[in-house]
Amino acid sequence: MKKWATDSGLTSIDTKELCKSKALNAEILNDIKRLAKENGLHGFETPKTIYLEHEPFTVESGLVTPTFKMKRQQLRDHYKAQIDDMYATMPPPPSKL
Repeated sequence: MKKWATDSGLTSIDTKELCKSKALNAEILNDIKRLAKENGLHGFETPKTIYLEHEPFTVESGLVTPTFKMKRQQLRDHYKAQIDDMYATMPPPPSKL
């Protein structure tokens, strides 16, 4: 991410602001799609949209257990607004006519 920011001339922006960058989001999503295609994943196995978080998941935040397993319900509740926004802005599936 830091290399991308430097290459894009965004060296003065902190990590929190970089994670909000639509350009960075698009770059990472394009890489995910490219890798999915290279590895033969089906369309339903490839994310259509992503959310970049600048804060790591910690035990103190209550989002992971002491053995670093994800607490799915807490994560769902914590990121409800972002999940709803991703579904609202997700492109529609291609029609099969």
